This record gives sequence, C-alpha cells and structure tokens, in this order.
Amino acid sequence: MEEAPEEPSQSRDSWRDHQTWITTQDILREKLITEDSFSWKLSSEGEPGYKKGEELRCVGGVDISFSKDDPSKACGTLVVLDFHTLQVLYQDFSFVTLQVPYVPGFLAFREAPVLQQLLEKMKRSDNPFYPQLLLVDGNGILHPRGFGLACHIGVEANLPTIGIGKNLHHVDGLTHSTVRKLLGAEENSSKEFINLVGCSGRIWGVAMRSTQGSIKPIFISIGHMISLQTAIMIVQKTCKFRVPEPIRQADIRSRDHIRNLEMNGKVT
Repeated sequence: MEEAPEEPSQSRDSWRDHQTWITTQDILREKLITEDSFSWKLSSEGEPGYKKGEELRCVGGVDISFSKDDPSKACGTLVVLDFHTLQVLYQDFSFVTLQVPYVPGFLAFREAPVLQQLLEKMKRSDNPFYPQLLLVDGNGILHPRGFGLACHIGVEANLPTIGIGKNLHHVDGLTHSTVRKLLGAEENSSKEFINLVGCSGRIWGVAMRSTQGSIKPIFISIGHMISLQTAIMIVQKTCKFRVPEPIRQADIRSRDHIRNLEMNGKVT
C-alpha cells in the first residue's frame, strides 16, 4: 500500500486559518443581538420616531469592488445617505491589496477589515454623519454558521447592521427553487416577500421582491442590534431599485473609483 502524499504546508496553513476563523466566529456570535437595540426608533407605521430627540437620519452602506485584472486589488467604499431623501451625505474609499483569499462561509475575514477601517476613520474624525445604521452587501445570520459579514461588522463596530444578499446561502434546506416557487415565478405575483424558514423551523431572513415586476429577490437577514421586522421596514423604505440605495450607491461609487484608478494606471 502506497503512503499518502505529504499534505502541502499551504493546505495545513489554510486548515489552521479556517479553525481560527471558526473560533473567532463562535466568540463574536456570543455578542450578537438579534432584536432592536438602538437609540433611535421607528413608529408602528414605519415613520421615523424620536427618543431623547434623536431621529434616524444617517443610513450607511458598504461594498467592495475588485480590479478586473487582479482580484486581490480592491476598493472598499462607505457611503452615508439621508434616510428621508436618500441623498448622499458622505462617501469615502480605501484602495487595498487583499492578502486573504475568498473562502465560502468566511467572507468577513477577507472584507470586514477594509470596511471597518473606513468606519473607524469616520468615527475618529467625529464626523456628524457617522451612520446610525449600516446596510451591508453580504449576509447576516443567513449564513452556514449563522454569522455572516453583516453580523461580523455589526458586532465589531457595535453598530446596528442589516445583511443584504443577492444570492441565497443554501442552509437548513433552503434552495433557490423553493424560494422561487413561494414567491411565484410570474411577474404579477402579489407576494412581495416570504420568510426563509429552514427545515429546522428557524426563520433565517426573508426573500424580498424589492421592485414591482421583479422575479429576482434580494435576501434580507438580521446583522446586529436589529429585528427582522425593522430590517424589512428599513429596506422597503430605502429601495428605489432592486438593491437598497445605500448599498447601490456604495457599489456604483466603488466601481467608478477603481475604474478611474485603472484608467490612470494607478492599479499595479
């Protein structure tokens, strides 16, 4: 019987990284809050309410775009919009070379540090538009380990977050075909959103048809310090198109920024 080939050191290092990441997720998940826990509030009609004079105004969005020529080159973007008008109040970018590869289930360890640095920079400058709430282009608890990018950023930054996924994580028996069937394949279906209930009976989030006539849903899940009901309400109020406007603006601006860098030969 031939001896098994020695495992490459890179594979052993990757295995150790994954174990460390799992441990980190487990530790951070202990701090996760899945109900409304913030200084502002929303009334039962969904209109902004007040608590100690504070009104929900500054809603942030984060996204990362990658160079077409080198996927390790990335542009992280943070924007803050006015909740009422959806006008951009603030934007910032960070162009980085990522050292961590993309590994399914561990996206936060690749992207969260870039986005957290943008938040920290804004906080250190005592910017008046620092977000009261953050929408993240990535999943929250709708994740194989129940702790996606939106949860990770929310816990680390101590900030209410909502996860917005464009693709469905197949967890707890959830599948695309099931979601499509429940939402209705016809464009004139009256169902705007459905609960994503797994085989265990757990509600992982919702699939929402965010624009009239759309058959391609987005997937909303709790990130941190916010309930699913409030998350749905806020997403509905910030959607002009398929993706909520804070994330859409972050995506547009990050793509434009990295494209301009490439055109000017600054991506090397």
